[in-house]
Amino acid sequence: MKTVLKSITKKLFYTAPKAMQKKHLVFTDEQVNNLKDSLEKNYLDRGDTKSKLSKEEYNKAVNGQLFERLHYNRNRIAPWLHSIKNLKGVKILEIGCGTGISTQALSEQGAIVTGVDVDAGALAVAKDRLKIAGFDNTKLHLLNADEIQENFKKETFDFIIYYAVLEHMTIKERLDSLRQAWEMLPKDGYLAVIETPNRLWYFDSHTAAMPFYDWLPDELAFYYSKFSKRKNFQDTHKKDLNDENLVNFSRWGRGASYHEFELAIAPLGDLNVVSSLMKFEKTTFMKTGLKGLRYIKFLKSLNKKLHSGFCYPYLDIVIKK
Repeated sequence: MKTVLKSITKKLFYTAPKAMQKKHLVFTDEQVNNLKDSLEKNYLDRGDTKSKLSKEEYNKAVNGQLFERLHYNRNRIAPWLHSIKNLKGVKILEIGCGTGISTQALSEQGAIVTGVDVDAGALAVAKDRLKIAGFDNTKLHLLNADEIQENFKKETFDFIIYYAVLEHMTIKERLDSLRQAWEMLPKDGYLAVIETPNRLWYFDSHTAAMPFYDWLPDELAFYYSKFSKRKNFQDTHKKDLNDENLVNFSRWGRGASYHEFELAIAPLGDLNVVSSLMKFEKTTFMKTGLKGLRYIKFLKSLNKKLHSGFCYPYLDIVIKK
């Protein structure tokens, strides 16, 4: 039985075509150590992070940054976007490029990536990573997502990607940035949203690890955080509830849904969602189970215009202009 399940799982989860795998770079031990040093200096050891994590947790974070996330992006995100438009020579504006993991994976396929992030430490790692990988000409910018139009108004992009970043923005920032991105895109350009938790989903696995958490109003969620099993998150409620702390609280991650896209871009029926990662990989059942399939069907039954990409636990969607 285990062998059968393993075989089914292997077929369901998408693997990059061999032609793409050949383009993957392999770092030497020295290069890996140099990148690890940069990670620890500029990113992982800030705010006394190391002392707050167990040795196992810290090593897992390092391993994720060095290997696991790169494998994920090479074998899932890059092939998915490549299936929509050949990445060779494609110009991409990546909002939320972080430490440059996805930037490297896309660059390996010939994409010309411009990275944007608000975290200077993460960008320092990205710069070191891309230099080691041979993409040291990649442009990286320390910017907020709602400043893209004024900084890139003379440039044209085939893709504008929000990578695990919408959930960390305030509602105003989300709407302003999405409007700007849509205006910047040429006809037939693509707007991609990756790894943003879905506000409509019944369980928040991103931030609080609790059911119905993303359905709560911000103030109630702020206080209710004390029931979270995530130790580094459950102390949020101990702070005073003021405007500054509420914004900082939202930076932990609050789900998004189709509502932001309707307000910033177009009515639901006019949003041309051309692809969603879970449907592309055919992994819906593996990731949601029977209960999840029923819930997805329930959400779609409430609004016939609702694309299935807005019904999955995470928003991994591409919208064509």
